[in-house]
Amino acid sequence: MERAVATIDRAALVHNLARVRDLAPAGEIFAAVKADGYGHGVGVVASTLAEAGCDGFAVSSLEEALQLRWSGITQPIMTLSQPLSADVLEAMGEHAITPVIFERAHLAALADYRGPELAAWLKLDSGMHRLGFPAYEARALIADINAMARVRLAGCMTHLGCADDPRDPLTHHQLACFDEALSALDVPRSIANSAGVIAWPASHANRLRPGIMLYGSSPMIDRTSADLDLAPVMHLSAPLISRRDLGTGEPIGYGATWLTPEPMPIGVIGIGYGDGYPRHAPSGTPVAIGDAIVPLVGRVSMDMITVDLRAAPHAALGDRATLWGRGLPVDDVARAAGTIAYELFCRLTPRVRFDVL
Repeated sequence: MERAVATIDRAALVHNLARVRDLAPAGEIFAAVKADGYGHGVGVVASTLAEAGCDGFAVSSLEEALQLRWSGITQPIMTLSQPLSADVLEAMGEHAITPVIFERAHLAALADYRGPELAAWLKLDSGMHRLGFPAYEARALIADINAMARVRLAGCMTHLGCADDPRDPLTHHQLACFDEALSALDVPRSIANSAGVIAWPASHANRLRPGIMLYGSSPMIDRTSADLDLAPVMHLSAPLISRRDLGTGEPIGYGATWLTPEPMPIGVIGIGYGDGYPRHAPSGTPVAIGDAIVPLVGRVSMDMITVDLRAAPHAALGDRATLWGRGLPVDDVARAAGTIAYELFCRLTPRVRFDVL
């Protein structure tokens, strides 16, 4: 009886990439595969997307970029938040990795760079105030980069902070700020994350950087993955390892935080926070067994969770429960647990076995 298994569906990943192309057919697609492909296994994710025609990849760091190169990825790679130094730039030049410049120290390091020609993206802060130069400095910064001997400007980018909410005015402000900063400048542009791809056509520009939608989760606050025709790439399952019938008023789990309201069947599933299932998931968080959705009850333990089997009275030992995936959208679980799909995907531990379809 295998314990927690995460099955990665390559066909679903290809389907979601096609959805990006449907929504934004003109832009280059640079898939965000940072954090081990959002917890899905970057080797499988990147090779699948490369075979499906993805134009390039976006990662967080030089280490993540080199992992892709060493795994055989030849498409362009950009690093989104890598601090730059002489050693880092030397490695980037050697392996044709494109940095994103977001600090003045980066400019000094680039000015001293003497390796193979290096392309660099300039990040502008259009209103999110996380990384990037003030947008109004764009012209002067571009001039500085164009004056460097071994560096060329690949383009200018920004990041949208509230694109998941179509009613939030910040996105309109950011798009206007970015456009004004680059008015009359003929440079490639990159703006759209997943939410931008879906809801903000004006953000599509030259290069798209989709992330969470590729893995089958909706980035929007008002639209589900089903609404967007996104397919779940990860299916996380674990076995029912125990079941029993209890009477009324019996406590369940550590702290006795949940009491049986009536005589009822209780099941124990072999997954817990030691596998990366969220310990803070409250009673009521959905779990699927067969065609039934059953609620988690009591506290999450290191190795186990407990569920109310009244909606699945015929569930038997060894039956596999779905924690998220086909039949149970990860966004539903994340909402119940007060978190986001990104965190659920990324927090799985090495105890979970990964299979690939």
